[in-house]
Amino acid sequence: MVSNIGKGSSLSLRHADLQDAVRAGLITAEQAQGLWEHWAGQARMQETQPAPLAELAPPTPAAPVAPAAAAAPRFSFTYVLYYFGGMVAIGAMTLFMTLGWQRFGNGGLLAIALGYLLASLKVADHLKARHLVTPAGILATLAVCLVPLAVFALQGALGLWPPGGPQSYRAYHELIDWRWLTLEFATLAAGAVMLWRYRLPFMAMPIAVTIWYLYMDLTNALMQNHGFEWEFTRDMSLLFGLATCCIAMWVDVRSRRAQGEWRQDFAFWLYIFGAIMFWGGLSLRSSGSELAKLGYGLLNAGLVFWGAAIGRRVFTILGALGVAGYLGYLSHRVFQDSLLFPFALTLLGLAVVGLGIWWQRHEHAIEQRLSGWLPAGLRPRD
Repeated sequence: MVSNIGKGSSLSLRHADLQDAVRAGLITAEQAQGLWEHWAGQARMQETQPAPLAELAPPTPAAPVAPAAAAAPRFSFTYVLYYFGGMVAIGAMTLFMTLGWQRFGNGGLLAIALGYLLASLKVADHLKARHLVTPAGILATLAVCLVPLAVFALQGALGLWPPGGPQSYRAYHELIDWRWLTLEFATLAAGAVMLWRYRLPFMAMPIAVTIWYLYMDLTNALMQNHGFEWEFTRDMSLLFGLATCCIAMWVDVRSRRAQGEWRQDFAFWLYIFGAIMFWGGLSLRSSGSELAKLGYGLLNAGLVFWGAAIGRRVFTILGALGVAGYLGYLSHRVFQDSLLFPFALTLLGLAVVGLGIWWQRHEHAIEQRLSGWLPAGLRPRD
């Protein structure tokens, strides 16, 4: 298609050019389709005879094009304002809620929570219709964050809140207590439904946070008859983290194979909280065996490469911290009287720097080689 851009000059555009703009995040898929239809209509009107159908019809793309929302938001002042304002609003209704809100009573809290929730979803609908997906996702996330407040107020209004527990919703983000389980299960269910409805990746954040809360409160419930057990809490963190990472990988594979709005990074927050829970539980395990400590160091080294292979930096960062911790243990315990260990460690550090330089030069080929060992659904996103 040829479009006039000035007197005596013209610009030739193909449907593939619009697809490239979508991939670059410059426009959305809907905007690209609208522009193509608009220009095609103008081309038909300007020509004396109808253009051949093959000229106006968009060619079949070689690969499915994800919406612009699938591209990672660029770091700009606009996005800083979006997320800063959104997190302030979310924090106001969660972490920073004051005790003064209890004056409204359970009925008042329920009305406020539902009012905020419905208003947030209404604004999210409006913003998404205008292709403002980032602020739409923030408003929809705020709606998910209001679910536990609504459930807490509803339980209190119906007299279903278990006795002996916290009487203020503010304590939901401060105290570990099994009584919060109803709030967490309701949030997970409502969050899944809203995520299916709006399909905005940031909405996975409160779901991941709720899984973290669920681990702590479920552990508290299981220890009611036995008292606090540190080892049990640690092991539950490891198991919940591993399970969350498995869920994240399942979500990751499905989203990469999906089409349209589902082809977005819904696994990001699940990976973060799952990896932290898993690595935290793993790192807090004690062992008197040097072989087990070596295994811990090797496992963390494996996490570094695993993160590089699947394109998830959280595993690489945590793995690097684990390796550094193991080396620190060696220097302060095993080789504390050794004269050669600092020199050996210095050489090792310089070797790692050299490895980093070599890795940077061949990063693309290395990542391609590593990802080649993985199923197609877990390979890094383009």
